[in-house]
Parts: sequence; C-alpha cells; structure tokens
Amino acid sequence: MGEVRWQKTVGPAEITKLSVGSMDNNIYIVTVGRDVVSVDGGSNEADFVLGRLGDRRLGAILQTHNHSDHVVTLPDVVAKTGAKVYAHPDDPLPVEAEAIGDAAVVTGAGDLEISVLHTPGHSPGSVCFLLAEAGESHLFAGDTLFPGGPGNTFGNAEAFATIIRSLEEKLFVLPDETHVYPGHGDDTTIGAERPHLGEWRERGW
Repeated sequence: MGEVRWQKTVGPAEITKLSVGSMDNNIYIVTVGRDVVSVDGGSNEADFVLGRLGDRRLGAILQTHNHSDHVVTLPDVVAKTGAKVYAHPDDPLPVEAEAIGDAAVVTGAGDLEISVLHTPGHSPGSVCFLLAEAGESHLFAGDTLFPGGPGNTFGNAEAFATIIRSLEEKLFVLPDETHVYPGHGDDTTIGAERPHLGEWRERGW
C-alpha cells in the first residue's frame, strides 16, 4: 500500500515523497498552486498516486529511466491525466514522450524550472532532475545515486565505469548541501556521498 513519506516546502513549491509497490519505489510530486509535476509517476499504484492529486492538474511526468518498476502504470496515468511525459530518447517508454537531453530545462508547475542531467550507467538514458529554488538544491536522482553507492550496473564493467563518470562529472560537482532523492529508499546529500567515490570505484559496484 502506498505511503506518504514526507512533504516539504521549497520556495513556491511543495514536494511530496510517495513510496509505492513492493520495491519501495519513490514518486515525487512537485506542486505549485494547482499545477503538478511528478518524477517517475508511473511507478506502481496509479490509483494511490492519482488520489494524492485531488483536484490539481498533473501536467508533466519526468521519467528518470525506463526500467519496468518505474513505468508499470505509466500508460494508465497518462491515459487518465493527459500528462506530458519527458524522457531521454535512449530509454524508450511504453508511451509517447518528449525527448530531453543534458542541460534541458523542463517546466510545468508554475514558474519552476527543473534542469536535466544525463547520467547514464544504470541505463543508457538515465537522467536526474535538479530543482534549484529558494537557495536550495534538490536532486531527483532516479536509480543513479543512493545512500552508500551508485545504482545497479548488473555486473557490467563498462556500465559501472559509465555511472562512476556520471557521478564525477554531473552530480559530485553540485554543492554538498544538495538534497538527493533516490528512486528507492532513503534520501541523502551530495556531501554525504562524495567522499566515498574512491571506495565504490575500488569495490566495483
């Protein structure tokens, strides 16, 4: 059964973290007034997620990657809301999506601008979404970064080297205080994870 893990206010926006499904998938709802953008809005339990919207409008779904647990209800959510889906073209989806790439900017909730960071490794088209607002940075990291290490690269040495490069070049250049919201489980910060990069590289996962 889906759960609300937390809510926080960031400038004009409210961010809500939902946990859904047996794999503890996280869905993040970013709301400004009556407009909503969700991150990985197709990750299980569509009725629970849509129930959290109330009478607000889901205008966009920001897709971090295309693995099945993150897209299982995406066709249903899109059919019921008409939301526009944004995803990297290297990760095909079961619905039509607008292609986004590194350094793109996505809008859809008030005047908020959410930046795209292409962070391949866990999948070819994995992306993270960065919201910088009210002097704070909030990173929706998908399955690229978790407390304690990078996302799974399934024993593929090339993919592991790629995700380490994504961390070095795209994420670990962000401020220490940057909040990191992964695709599963608990949150962390860039400052908590960056010092361990060498350990992860040595262990190989």
